[in-house]
Amino acid sequence: MFVGASEFRLTDAEHGLSFPVLVMYPTRQLPSRHAFGPYLMDVSMNAPIAGGQHPLILVSHGSGGSHLLYRTMTAHLAQHGYVVAMIEHPGNNRVDNQFMGKVENLQYRPRHLRLTADALYGDAVLGPHLQAGRIGVIGHSMGGYTALALAGGTPWYPPEAFQPDYRGPAPAVVDVEHDDRVKALVLLAPATVWFMPEHALEDVDVPILMLSAEHDPYTPAWHGEIVRKGVRDPANVTSRCVKNAGHFSFLSPFPPKIKQGGALPTIDPEGFDRERFHEQLKQEILAYFNLRLKTAPA
Repeated sequence: MFVGASEFRLTDAEHGLSFPVLVMYPTRQLPSRHAFGPYLMDVSMNAPIAGGQHPLILVSHGSGGSHLLYRTMTAHLAQHGYVVAMIEHPGNNRVDNQFMGKVENLQYRPRHLRLTADALYGDAVLGPHLQAGRIGVIGHSMGGYTALALAGGTPWYPPEAFQPDYRGPAPAVVDVEHDDRVKALVLLAPATVWFMPEHALEDVDVPILMLSAEHDPYTPAWHGEIVRKGVRDPANVTSRCVKNAGHFSFLSPFPPKIKQGGALPTIDPEGFDRERFHEQLKQEILAYFNLRLKTAPA
């Protein structure tokens, strides 16, 4: 099986926003090399999707990130029978970060995942090949917040209100859209501070694979504890800490030219082999979704 790809631009008419979505899916058409920004990928653009029914995976990037930063794991999933939609969140991405730290970001992120799922289920080409009501979500950092919110989490804002020395206004529940089609989550160094209050995650009742990084100053170990202690059934959570990894180690390896620039997302703790790790990571995520999502061979 090969990787097909199609680019969409979706609209959130209620809030006057639009955002790009790159969708990868299994195809039998031979690929060629295509450039997506600075990244080269071997895909078959707008190729016919392989026959059968395929689970849908939604991918939510970190704050100020890009939907292209998880391309190794998403291409691997597509090659093995999944339709994978990578969303670039408006107002919280690499070129437009106007909603960072604002309550609107908490509201818009899960909403836009749901709008993407609705659009793909309704798509004349891809929709008939999607397994009904079987969605998985991969979320890294702020994307981990997004996945938990979509799966039933109830966030609170502002997060600093839960610090002992806080003197501002009382925190309030944030109204977010949930989606009961979500059946499994993969959380990579998730940001979870908005779910600190008791019962905030009690409606999240799906299997979760959660990976944290040993050297992570942005979402340290206590973020994972919020998930393990907060979800309805802690037995649903399979978690581990990736030794010597950093917060950005979950991003796909960067091309040499970008790595030479020394930008923070390209840097790992000394001795960590990101290329080797991602060979293992993509297989681990595939195995997890195969176990939790696939009801029949694709």
